[in-house]
Parts: sequence; C-alpha cells; structure tokens
Amino acid sequence: MIRLKSVLILVFALSICSCQQAKENQAKKPNILFLFADDYTFEAIHALGNEVIETPNLDRLVDGGTTFTHAYNMGGWNGAICVASRAMMISGRHVWRAQEISKQWSAGDSLSLQQTWGQLMKNAGYSTYMTGKWHVQAPAETVFEVAKHIRPGMPNDFRGELGKRVPSIREALKNGEDISDLRPKGYFRPLNENDTSWFSSDPNNGGYWEGGKHWSEVVKDDALAFLDDAQKRENPFFMYIAFNAPHDPRQAPQSFLDKYPLENIPLPENWLPEYPYKDDIGNSIGLRDEALAPFPRTELAIRTHRKEYYAIITHLDEQIGKILDALTASGELENTYIFFTGDHGLAVGHHGLIGKQSLFDHSIRVPFMAMGPDLPAGNKVDSDIYLQDVMATSLELAGIDKPDYVEFNSFLSLAKNETQEGAYEKGVYGAYVNYQRMIRKDGYKLLVYPKINKVLLFDMKNDPLEMNDLSGKPEEAERVKGLFEDLMHLQEEMDDPLDLEPVYSQLFI
Repeated sequence: MIRLKSVLILVFALSICSCQQAKENQAKKPNILFLFADDYTFEAIHALGNEVIETPNLDRLVDGGTTFTHAYNMGGWNGAICVASRAMMISGRHVWRAQEISKQWSAGDSLSLQQTWGQLMKNAGYSTYMTGKWHVQAPAETVFEVAKHIRPGMPNDFRGELGKRVPSIREALKNGEDISDLRPKGYFRPLNENDTSWFSSDPNNGGYWEGGKHWSEVVKDDALAFLDDAQKRENPFFMYIAFNAPHDPRQAPQSFLDKYPLENIPLPENWLPEYPYKDDIGNSIGLRDEALAPFPRTELAIRTHRKEYYAIITHLDEQIGKILDALTASGELENTYIFFTGDHGLAVGHHGLIGKQSLFDHSIRVPFMAMGPDLPAGNKVDSDIYLQDVMATSLELAGIDKPDYVEFNSFLSLAKNETQEGAYEKGVYGAYVNYQRMIRKDGYKLLVYPKINKVLLFDMKNDPLEMNDLSGKPEEAERVKGLFEDLMHLQEEMDDPLDLEPVYSQLFI
C-alpha cells in the first residue's frame, strides 16, 4: 500500500513537472535569425529559377519555408541605396521619414535610438546580436547588446581617384581614346580579353580580404560564436547577420570563380550597350556603380561582372549553410524563425546598367525567404511586400505591440496562407533622389523621370523584363494618368519632398 502511494505521488509529481515544462516551452518566445545580404537581386537564387547559379543552402530556405516572390525596397535619397534601406529597416519608417530620423540618430537623440528594431527586441527580453555591414547613422553598439566586426558601406577599393578622373575619362571616351591608364584599378573593366588590370580572387587587391580573411567568412564565424553564446542564456535571441557580399568589389576564392566559365554565363535578355536615359535618371558615367564597367557596355564586360557576382554569391551561400548547420546542431532550429533577404537588387547588365540606382525590378526587387516552426514548406506568396516588413513581422512573433511610428506591416498571416490580401493595395512606391519615381499597381508599373518630363509604362505580367514601354499607346492613356495620380497620393502619404505637379501638368493638362 505504501509502495503504491509512493508510485502515485511520483507520477503526480512528474505530471506537474511535465505540465510546468510544457508551459515554459509554450511561453518561450521564438528566436529570430535575420540573414541580410547586400546588392542581392531577386533572380539570383537557383531554386527560384536561375539555372546557372549555385545556391544550395539558400535553396534549403526556399524548400523549407515561405518565399515572397515580390519583395521590394522603396529606393533611396542618394546613390548609396543601402543607407536608406537599412535606415528604414532599423527605424520602421518609410523612406523620407527614415531620412529624417537618421539625422536624429546622427545628433545622438536618445529617444530615436530607443525606438530602433534591436532595442525593441531587447526590451522584450531578447539577447540581441549584430555583425557585418551596418551603414546606419545609429551606432550599432546602441542598437544591439553585442556588435562585432562592424563593417562600412563597402570594402575599401580604388574608388578614391574616380571623381578626379571622370572628366578626363569622359573626354577620352568622347574622342575614342584609350582609357587604360586613366581609370582607377577595378573600374571600367574589362576593356578587352587581354585586360589583366584586375583579378577578383587576388587578396592583394584588399577589399573583402582586408584583415586577412574574407569578410563573408568573418561574419559567419561571428554568427557561430553568437549561437554558442545564445545557448548559454535562457532568453531567446535576435541575430542581425549582415553580409557585405555580393556588393562590389565582387571578390571570391578562385575555386568559386572556377564554377562559372565565362562562356556559360548568359547575357540578360534585356541587356543594352547603354541605357538611353542614363544621364537623366542619375546613372551617368560619374556614378560609382556604373563606372565599374566600360561605356558602352560590351558582352565581355557584362559576362565578366555576372561571373564574379555569381561566384561571390555561391561563396556567401556556403557561409550561410554553415550557420544553418550550426543552428540545427544547437537544437534551436525548431524554435527559430529564419529570414533571408537583400537590402536592394542590382542590375548587373540589365538595361545597360550595372548598379542599383534605378527603379526597374532588377534593382528594387529582392529574394525574400522565411522559414519557421509553423510556416509551410515550399510555399510561394506573390503578394507585394516591402523587405522592411521583416521588422514588424519579428515584433509580432516576439509578442510586441507594433508602435505607432512603425509604418511597415507584418506579413505573418500571408506567410501562413491565412490571408491572400496584402497591405499595399494602394501600390508599391519607389523613389531615387529627385531623378526617378515609381508606382507598381494592378500588374502595371509606371516610371516617372521628372528631369525630362518622361513616363514609362510596363505590363509586368506580360513583360516582366520591362522591355516594352506602353505609355505612348492611346489605349493606355487613362491608365497612365490614373497611375500618375495614384503615385502623387502615395507621395503625400510618404512626405515625399519632390513636387510632380509640373510634370503632371506638362503631360496631362
């Protein structure tokens, strides 16, 4: 009888412990692992249709979670688009208000610093970590508890001489003269098949090898150390792992370059020797990104830059794979939401452009994958989102009420297929300085070039490469006018400082 009572007491005690453990597990907030790349266009994922590039580990995220096929960046207020993209993400504000709060950060305003993504997560009980590219006016050490190897906007290269030399280079090109001795190292290349001015696998060129180890590997090592530290803590973690890759100078070990023979690199279908409006939209020869390749573009140059782009991405993918493996080995995978995206896209030859300072899809659209405990595997969502929606989504996952100042929206219900309706029925807005504006709505995109009173209209369903301008067709006149007016309404909501009324009057009145 005594023995039976002892057994019953033991069973009762174990059931209580089991219930308590279940409650503790249920109450534990999920971890957030945010993997962030730079200059990563939406089309550079093997599992999403690029048959040339190798991205086996990013493919794991595509196969294991939800992919948003239409994720966008709003643009930027200067040529460094990454600055605006990251400021929007850290602050939760739309582009022009993010510009204003960046000024507050620079002035050391304590309230605005407390409103950052990392601080919100910390206040909710998260251990917060950051490594890699920052390029935000708020000091990383004030946003995250732990910040290591804080990298600048891009690796050091030979761009310091570019501004001084552009006038001479422009004149030489005008006269058909050789610019080999005028160009800074790594720019306006390759001029021909015998151009040996740059080897992207040469550590002596600095850049990603500054410090002796490739920056992507440094960031990976930091992420592994963070995971090890997080295992020693009881609270959940938020990791902001920001790679500089595949930003130029696009450098990778030779073994990765060898994966992409030049003859196997296809040209984009919409490639051009020169974009006809480049000077009118802020993409002239003096813009650093555009000066990477020669003018006019050649097939050799575009294939070379795309080869280097693919190689550094595959090297990046390898580092991400090691992070995913370590997360799995830690036992935290089942309680972790993983997000991957880029801060903006990149042209790499599309439309005769090289950089990200345009509002074509190749430069504003990014891959976006989300994988987590209750997100369906192999799921694809085509609703429009902004990549900065990841902040609001992580707040929802962490049980944090979204502050009023956070203007982006959680996409969690979309990712779970609980709703098909996105938050941006008014259209996707885009801006680049005062050179370009855009609205994408109802399957169409309207581009506005204010400097020359020019509009372009594209049917994005039937012309995703944006090759056929429909703006001059009489049957599209009402659509053009309506989209322009919708764009001006979005401008008001965004506090856009650019007045498009003169352009509207010129075109429609």
